[in-house]
Amino acid sequence: MQSDAHFSTRLTFGLIAVFFVIGAAAGYEVGNRHSVSAAIGNASQPEGVDFSPVWKAWRIIDQKFVPAAVASSTPYVATSTADSDQKRIWGLISGLASSLDDPYTFFLPPDENQQFSETMSGQFEGVGMEIDIKDSVLTVVSPIKGTPAYKAGLKAGDLILKIDGESTEGMTVNNAVKKIRGPKGTQVKLFVLRQGWTAPKEIPVTRDVINVPTVTTEAKSGGVFVITLTTFTANSADLFRNALREFVQTGDSKLVLDLRGNPGGYLDAAVDMASWFLPSGTVVVTEDYAGHASNIVHRSSGYNIFNKNLKMVVLVDKGSASASEILAGALQTEHIAKLVGTNTFGKGSVQELVDITPDTALKLTVARWLKPDGVHIPLTGIEPDVEVPFTDDDLKAGKDPQMAKAIEILNGQ
Repeated sequence: MQSDAHFSTRLTFGLIAVFFVIGAAAGYEVGNRHSVSAAIGNASQPEGVDFSPVWKAWRIIDQKFVPAAVASSTPYVATSTADSDQKRIWGLISGLASSLDDPYTFFLPPDENQQFSETMSGQFEGVGMEIDIKDSVLTVVSPIKGTPAYKAGLKAGDLILKIDGESTEGMTVNNAVKKIRGPKGTQVKLFVLRQGWTAPKEIPVTRDVINVPTVTTEAKSGGVFVITLTTFTANSADLFRNALREFVQTGDSKLVLDLRGNPGGYLDAAVDMASWFLPSGTVVVTEDYAGHASNIVHRSSGYNIFNKNLKMVVLVDKGSASASEILAGALQTEHIAKLVGTNTFGKGSVQELVDITPDTALKLTVARWLKPDGVHIPLTGIEPDVEVPFTDDDLKAGKDPQMAKAIEILNGQ
């Protein structure tokens, strides 16, 4: 889920690598291999890198390639066109990115870049879930509540082994998203394996228009107020501020922040939200560049409107990733809130969205997250203060043991 036209937007997601050389020439309308070579040659080529194998392969393709099958008996004539050459450039960039073996780094050609932006804007057509690569397997980070994926019974941690019969082994997140998304009313069949199952199951999901309900509120009996945050979009910080105003107006002092199933989003939104609870200057999270650049420390803006009478619990689970982990980790480390639920997803890396051309972008991992105590967010996720599982039986019975435990803690029981 993503959206912001800023040239170098830091994302905390989670759904191939480019390029200094081709990046400078990107957007140039390519006519033939000579103009391509000239365009890239004029860019700043890294020292000590021999590109001659690339151009040799390019020329051999032009000279020898014949497709395995053609639509008619008409003899195939090899041609180099602007469209075919541009497609090769995108392929070169995508291949370069994939060579990094990082599931969070990939190139976004025009169509995929548009989809990425639509997702972050909060509305798109699809099934309504965040996916990622976990231990080399395509994994459901979280289905969004109320969406087709949620209604079909998909859960955080589910392994997607096939999409419409096609194996996901070696498939990038980007390609998986392209296959799962589609027009409203169409169906996609997911072959899924879940922990505790003896065999995979096929789950059909009918696509729909997905409107992401970023922030919802609920005043429960006993003076407990619940704010549910489903994702960190561009307008989440403003919506969260309105939810906090609603909480303050109730006169209650017991707050549950539900981050279960929240896959992350914009870093700025997470820092802004943490600022309502932390004194000015308090570290929220640090971007660790591992010596490639100076670390960036993100600190609270110090809105800090709550006194020590505030009692707070944050609900987390395996679907709480990235920005959710940043916010939850800061509130836990600074003893503002107790975490209740299960281990978070464990996505402790920083992605930067960089425009390559006006309609393409590179989503590149550039750093790792450090919690306020200087500890990396582990791959196993952040451990809750109070572990409470949420089983399929609980779901079928309409029970929410994690919410019940949060209320119990807030009431001092």
